[in-house]
Amino acid sequence: MSKNTALLIVDVQEFLIEHAFEGHALVERIEKLITRTRDLQIPVFYIQHCESEGEFEIGTPTWQIHHAITPKEHEPVIQKFACDSFFDTPLRDELESREIYHLVIVGLQTEYCIDTTSRRAISLGYDVTLVEDCHSTLDSHVLKAEQIIAHHNSVLNGFGTANNQIAVTSSDTLFV
Repeated sequence: MSKNTALLIVDVQEFLIEHAFEGHALVERIEKLITRTRDLQIPVFYIQHCESEGEFEIGTPTWQIHHAITPKEHEPVIQKFACDSFFDTPLRDELESREIYHLVIVGLQTEYCIDTTSRRAISLGYDVTLVEDCHSTLDSHVLKAEQIIAHHNSVLNGFGTANNQIAVTSSDTLFV
């Protein structure tokens, strides 16, 4: 990984961890990844999904970033109101100001914010590493969460442009 890399933690919030497929195991893997990332002085960015009411209403206990991965004071927390972590947020400006061109993406939900943020990052000129065992979702009425995760790992691996693409890899191979 280059010095122009950042870890992007998307929507690892109390409500989602409690309801996601293997949520507690997921947050443990992300916690280990954060520790390795911080040890290497790679920037960590948190994305926090917000809504005007419901489980993601700002300030509610279920909206909070999961307590196991609390951001450090200097780590940006970017609030978003859409599946796209770049849409109407300062994320791109924050990344550009730090000259970051490669994003390692983890979090929730696979078929919504992880997929959308990964694809949008490619369109904006970033390289992306999607950590195959560090994103999750909930069962849908069509597919089980495990199937959704496997499908997205397969479809997104190699997705990109002539200049940028998504590489799907295991957390065990990152930052070692």
